[in-house]
Amino acid sequence: MKRQRIADLGLSRRSFVGGLLGAGYGVVGANAQEIDPSTGLPIYGNTQQGRAPDVGVYQIDPNADNRRNISSFRSRHWSDFFSNIGVGVVLADVSSKALHYWNADESIHRIYPCSIPVSEDLTKRGLTEIVRKAKNPPWTPTPDMRRRNPDLPQRVEGGDPENPLGPYGLYLSWPAYLIHGTHDTRKIGRRSSNGCYGLFNEHITELYGMAEVGTQVAVF
Repeated sequence: MKRQRIADLGLSRRSFVGGLLGAGYGVVGANAQEIDPSTGLPIYGNTQQGRAPDVGVYQIDPNADNRRNISSFRSRHWSDFFSNIGVGVVLADVSSKALHYWNADESIHRIYPCSIPVSEDLTKRGLTEIVRKAKNPPWTPTPDMRRRNPDLPQRVEGGDPENPLGPYGLYLSWPAYLIHGTHDTRKIGRRSSNGCYGLFNEHITELYGMAEVGTQVAVF
């Protein structure tokens, strides 16, 4: 009798699933909403061939009521850290692995995925600013980097394929800390840097053109 009840339950479940499929419902359909594994949020839009993987993709529904705070990336505002916007503000959100930028009149607001430091020891939090901008910045490993890896070169010139800083660098007032590009896109969205914040090259190119020297920066 017990086996018969189990068999009946199995048949009932198969009938139920079959009914759903027959009515046009899929358990995991081909058109199911794709979810970003890093944020757990739905993904909207499509990537553009030959561009960074997230260009054209939105983690906030562009058709939704934008007054609703549906993304952790939108949970902080520049005014949480600064009394005035000045020439612009960058917020580096370590927990979300995202970098925000606002220009001086707030007509531009960008959110870029970024790489973050590999450990808390290498993560410097606080308020700083952009003090210098450079195209094809050279890379000079710090003494700490060379201590951890003695095989590192003394210096790699800008534009060299082995240079990890990409095409542009925004230097912070903290020595050896930058916002920069990267040719290794696997690093984006991961704990993968020695203290800097790396962006897709398309993104650092855009940010470099917008952010002025004097832009305020908060890392939190």
